[in-house]
Amino acid sequence: MYSTEQKINRGILKPVAKTVALRPTAADKSFNIIVNVFLTVLLFVIAIPLWSTVTLSFRPNDYIGNNLEGMFLLPWKWSTSAYKALLGNRGFLLAFKNSLLILVGGVACSLLLTTPLAYVLSIHTLPGRKFFNILIVIPYVFNVGIIPSYLLVTRIGLIDHLAAVFIPGAISTYNCLIMRSFFEGIPNELKESARIDGATEIQVLLRVILPLSKAIIMTIGLFYGVSFWNDFFHAMLYLNSNDLQPLPILLRNILMASGMNEYVEVNAFGDAPIAAIKAASVFLSAIPMVIAYPFIQKYFTKGTLLGSVKG
Repeated sequence: MYSTEQKINRGILKPVAKTVALRPTAADKSFNIIVNVFLTVLLFVIAIPLWSTVTLSFRPNDYIGNNLEGMFLLPWKWSTSAYKALLGNRGFLLAFKNSLLILVGGVACSLLLTTPLAYVLSIHTLPGRKFFNILIVIPYVFNVGIIPSYLLVTRIGLIDHLAAVFIPGAISTYNCLIMRSFFEGIPNELKESARIDGATEIQVLLRVILPLSKAIIMTIGLFYGVSFWNDFFHAMLYLNSNDLQPLPILLRNILMASGMNEYVEVNAFGDAPIAAIKAASVFLSAIPMVIAYPFIQKYFTKGTLLGSVKG
């Protein structure tokens, strides 16, 4: 029996190359310091307004002091009157419900329309594929304007329906192109093998493409969800009934009313200070996206990068 060293000398075994750790140079250290300082400053730029909003939402009605002192107000001196006033107000709960309906309906409708369209455009053997791709890009470059869109929504009878908020923008050209590029990255051998076995294009999409496209579906769904949850313009344009107004409209009304009269909303929301009500409404309106993002974050980078490689 030969030892390991003898085996290497006789050519029986090949020596394993040792990995040598590279020491960072002075330029690398300087770059890392600059990046860390920049990220720290960016963290404070984001965290300070967020903490200010949170503490402002818990500020009691009898608080006396400036905003800087209020940011360091001790937790046992906080008051939940603003949250009780909002969650106990029928208008706020109704607006929150309308926003949830728009969010769920909009994401479902958009994914249901965008996914088949992106898959069809990803098929290289599709007759007239280049023409359809150009046709999809034209509305992205040239906006038709507000008046034609409003006339179209009025003609099809969507005025004063929650669907008017998400149906006109159900398909985003940008999201469609990202999803198309992702589908193009899936090996054609998988699709061809399914077609040889007799699968139709719908079956290929449902049984082959979609199980491999969880990352891009979750990513595009997040894009659509954020867009519909924060959509205020279409709701203001197409929804006239107060019972159909979503949360962004209510938040806008609170902010505008408090700008004209500091105490105009006090009677509607109890004895909570109007500044605390504004901060609490902003904080509550961000909760659904804050809850959803950690579950989608692991798909976000993968779906965006893989969908943008060929885009």
